Amino acid sequence: MTRKVLIVGGVAGGASAAARLRRLDEQAEIIMFERGPYISFANCGLPYYIGRTIEDRDELLLQSPESFRQRFAVNVRVNQEVLRIDRSRKEVEILNGADGRRYAESYDHLILSPGAEPFRPPIEGAGSARVFTLRSVPDADAIDSFIETNRPKRAVIVGAGYIGLEMAENLRDRGLLAAVVEMAPSVLPTALDPEMAWRIHCHLEEKNVALWLNDAVSAFQETGTGLHVKLKSGMTLSCDFAILAAGVKPEVKLAKEAGLKIGPRGGIEASPSLQTSDPNIYAIGDAVEVRHPVLEQPTLIPLAGPANKQGRMAADNLCGMNRTYPGTIGTGILKVFDLTVAMTGAGEGLLRKSGVDYEKLYIHPAHHVGYYPGARQMHMKVLFSKPEGRILGAQIVGSEGVDRRIDLLAVSVQKGMTVYDLQTLELAYAPPYGSGKDAINMAGFVGANILEGTMPIEHCDQLKEGDYILDVRTKKEYERGAVPGAVNIPVDELRGRLGEMPGGKVIYVYCGVGIRSYAAVRILLQNGYDAKNLCGGYLTWCAFTHQHVEESQSAKQLKEEFGVL
Repeated sequence: MTRKVLIVGGVAGGASAAARLRRLDEQAEIIMFERGPYISFANCGLPYYIGRTIEDRDELLLQSPESFRQRFAVNVRVNQEVLRIDRSRKEVEILNGADGRRYAESYDHLILSPGAEPFRPPIEGAGSARVFTLRSVPDADAIDSFIETNRPKRAVIVGAGYIGLEMAENLRDRGLLAAVVEMAPSVLPTALDPEMAWRIHCHLEEKNVALWLNDAVSAFQETGTGLHVKLKSGMTLSCDFAILAAGVKPEVKLAKEAGLKIGPRGGIEASPSLQTSDPNIYAIGDAVEVRHPVLEQPTLIPLAGPANKQGRMAADNLCGMNRTYPGTIGTGILKVFDLTVAMTGAGEGLLRKSGVDYEKLYIHPAHHVGYYPGARQMHMKVLFSKPEGRILGAQIVGSEGVDRRIDLLAVSVQKGMTVYDLQTLELAYAPPYGSGKDAINMAGFVGANILEGTMPIEHCDQLKEGDYILDVRTKKEYERGAVPGAVNIPVDELRGRLGEMPGGKVIYVYCGVGIRSYAAVRILLQNGYDAKNLCGGYLTWCAFTHQHVEESQSAKQLKEEFGVL
């Protein structure tokens, strides 16, 4: 018997489900509803169209209703919104946006892929025509049209997540001044730990992006020629328009009104087979709660990759393949001007909240061997369980080579690998691409040394007044900047100056990135001293401490461009 499958929503999840279902079942009747005009578009590319990195708007439109219908024999209905699900009758009510007509369509199975909508905080004046969001092609068209028509000079972006930072870059590329307001103490607050975000703060300043952290927008006020953005701190910023990029929330209205179970995080609850509480209804994509394999708890992770895979899996299960979705670990990557920022698994804040016993390491390797021209430094943080050493998460900030390393670490998180496994991974090497001991291997070596006690460590944020701190860099390095109160004895002189070491105290040792200080710690330990390596060295100490220092004069001057009142 021919089955009838209705799919609510296109883009990543819905379109993938429709295409896969047709490949598996040539006889099925498949109808896909999309309330907007586009069924399959590259929403991750929208900021780059506004910035003109992508010049042709049509490049964002991956499939048209006609092309999808022709290739996959799917009845695609755009500008048609599913209003209601009648589970007892197994039918949905649809509003045709073209003529306002309402009609019903029956189903054997229903796949919900409604996605997520931009979160609009309850801010006075947020409905202004000068306040935009960015989630769809029409949203991008509206922003682009405003820029083309009004030739604005300044924009304020509310939120420093993925979209917020990408829009800051692309508005600068378009010739505008950009300011970002973030209520958290650092950018990418749900994805990156604060000491890793500090380098992004510095880079945004270099690229003339003003940054207000630990502050929030309380109101938007139109001025006739522009917009005043009032902050809770009492400041008022003057700009031509604003973009709300305060995150997204799952679209669950349709599911909730149909009586489907909603999970603790506010998303549609689905089984590992992606079935909802109604076995005839599947749910996929940004609206669905998924299991976080590291934290073993439900989470919402709105990313295109998981949505595509879930769409394919729902179609497989409709065809009797019995697939199980393993969960989502939140692997992400983004470009912030000249930086690449990537993360996977759980960050330190989530691990701490979940009560996981973990340790962390920091390394700062080059993306390929130093003697080959063009080596670029990466800043890596890897979190792992104690005592097993299972990889729980990782974050990397750099320019070159970040994408390759985060993918390897993502696989290690998914497959339950340990720091000991990272030591023995056989990875491709040639001087233009990596090192004989790749950064991933180095993370394994450091992690194993920590767990085995070969390298006792302390973290920079745990130092206390009165601690004995030993700087084993050269005198010139020390004079350019050092941890306050540190004593300088270069590592190559240490064996001859052991008599200068204090007895009965822990000696906290550091160098630039932690390699020379590791050698110094081994010398001290084997000569009867109690010594610990400051993990990640002076570069990590800077990341922990400089995020709290007073902002630079150039940052203050940049903020003045927004006419702070």
